[in-house]
Amino acid sequence: MAKEEDIGIQPALAGLEAAYKNMDLRHQRVQELTENVTGEIKNPLMGIPKAQLMADVEAYANKFDLTDILPLLKKGALVSQNPRNFENIEELDEDDRQALREEVTHRWKHPWALYFTIILNSIAAAVQGWDQEGSNGAILTFQDALGIPNSSPGPCDLAGTCDRNTWLVGTIVSMPYLIIAVLIAWIADPLNRWLGRRGVIFLGAIFSLIAPFGSALVQTWPQLIVCRCLLGAGMGLKEVTVPVFSAETAPTIIRGGLVMTWQLWTAFGIFCGVCANLVLAKTGPIAWRLQFGSAFIPAIPLVLGIWFCPESPRWLMTKKKHKKAYNSLLRLRNTPLQAARDLYFIHASLIQEDILLEEAGFSKTASLITRFIELWTIPRNRRAAQASGVVMIAQQMCGINIISFYSTSIFASAGASNIGALLASFGFGAINFLFAWPAVWTIDTFGRRTLLLFTFPNMCWSLLVAGFCFWIPSDNKAHLGLIAFFIYIFCMFYSPGEGPVPFAYSAEVFPLSHREIGMSWAVATNNWWCAALGITFPYMLKAMTPLGAIGFYAALNIVAFVLIFLFVPETKQRSLEELDYVFAVTTRRHASYQLGTVLPWWIKRYIFRRKGLVCPELYKIDLDDDSSSSSAVIPGSNKAGTEASEYQTSTV
Repeated sequence: MAKEEDIGIQPALAGLEAAYKNMDLRHQRVQELTENVTGEIKNPLMGIPKAQLMADVEAYANKFDLTDILPLLKKGALVSQNPRNFENIEELDEDDRQALREEVTHRWKHPWALYFTIILNSIAAAVQGWDQEGSNGAILTFQDALGIPNSSPGPCDLAGTCDRNTWLVGTIVSMPYLIIAVLIAWIADPLNRWLGRRGVIFLGAIFSLIAPFGSALVQTWPQLIVCRCLLGAGMGLKEVTVPVFSAETAPTIIRGGLVMTWQLWTAFGIFCGVCANLVLAKTGPIAWRLQFGSAFIPAIPLVLGIWFCPESPRWLMTKKKHKKAYNSLLRLRNTPLQAARDLYFIHASLIQEDILLEEAGFSKTASLITRFIELWTIPRNRRAAQASGVVMIAQQMCGINIISFYSTSIFASAGASNIGALLASFGFGAINFLFAWPAVWTIDTFGRRTLLLFTFPNMCWSLLVAGFCFWIPSDNKAHLGLIAFFIYIFCMFYSPGEGPVPFAYSAEVFPLSHREIGMSWAVATNNWWCAALGITFPYMLKAMTPLGAIGFYAALNIVAFVLIFLFVPETKQRSLEELDYVFAVTTRRHASYQLGTVLPWWIKRYIFRRKGLVCPELYKIDLDDDSSSSSAVIPGSNKAGTEASEYQTSTV
């Protein structure tokens, strides 16, 4: 056996690392996490003898002052090591086994503290949507009030004035997203490390409380830009942190359903914003001020309630606060056994992650810039960054935000009055919210990738037909009605697919060491292209006509479909730790599998109607503690595989 110093294990890490003293096992795990050529997803505790595992549990408990729960930790470690066979673990009693069974049979049964946390995160999302919709309603009148009209004939008839003002209005609308992309998303990373998830959300809520008041009181357009920047600070901090906070507190089996509440309640916030715009539309010259200012309302309960949520156990463990992490898990899980199990499994996964970084020569306490570079130099991180970047860019490519930002302008250009345009936007907001609900259940059954691949082609044709409806003469009653109808159809496909998936997906795909910087990258990518869309679309609308502008985004839906098909792996019902193995599969192997296996299978199954044909799985899960045992296919292949994944861990 090699000496501890020979294999570079730091003395500060005790217990479980002893299992990796064997050079072959250590290098095998590093290789599996760097380039997974088999597609197997392995339990970090697999292959460790029971005596060694129990010794590690004792060392871990002694090191972090957890000796009072040592029996629970031992039982939790045994369940984590062999979750498929928990029924045969003699250390468990019948109450323990029943609690583990109910994780599958009653998967929505969880403590109030978990749902309170998700409710607060949902309120944070509603703030986001309401902030976004305020400008959509105010855009009809604030331009003239602040001296930047962009319509002709009218006050901007001088040569070049309309074009200048069009770009200026686009910049004002897009400023929050631009400031998020270039600054806020990146400073959210160190703020998360210093303040924790709750602290950053609280700070974002303060900005979201102040900025709407400022926007309602401005006298000039430069002042409005400053307030929009402050609004971007609040939006960006929440956007980076809330999905990660939800992912780190939610059980694996319903993680997608809980994390996607970000989009669901963003849609609800948009709907509330539309309602506020309608109610305030007839208040006279101050209508736009009230429409901007109304967005402060949902920020109040967020400021007051966030400190009553348990902090992320994973964040606490990175700060060596394992006792507090256990207390947090006690509030988030049904039984102390499940809390102890999750605590120990996270501990084991963090050690494995440390070993991977050490073996590759990377620092575990690197600066923001260094960790950003490691997003691209560590293969596992690079693949996650690539996949999250694709789903985030796709959200802008699909064209949803040309509707969300400018629906009132689009409907007005179709001949609607100001009130009529707001009413049509009301229908859009209602559908966006209502049709997001199915994803709560489908995102963890059909999966993230499947929802995207199904909805993008449908978004393409519905948006394209909406554009063609502009050819109908404007004096025809069907003109506005059909445009609104097909935009609503487009929204029906967006809401359960590309709506909830990007933020839920990006929050789960990065390892804990790079989760904040990874989410910063994803959010910055999303908001950069969101800002580009917001700045350019008013000009596109004037230069290309509504049909040309809408048709352009309809075509981008097909481009997004191809990118998702080739570069976005499925993550449903896999713990955050198991995803290390998913993203260790090379991009070339994943894309080759999609083109060489999935595409031919799909053609045979759905075009040639060969109903009994089963698509071979790329990813397989090996959870047995006996390294020679056979692998079980990941969920979707057989019952055993599904149960293995579900029982693997309730941690995120």
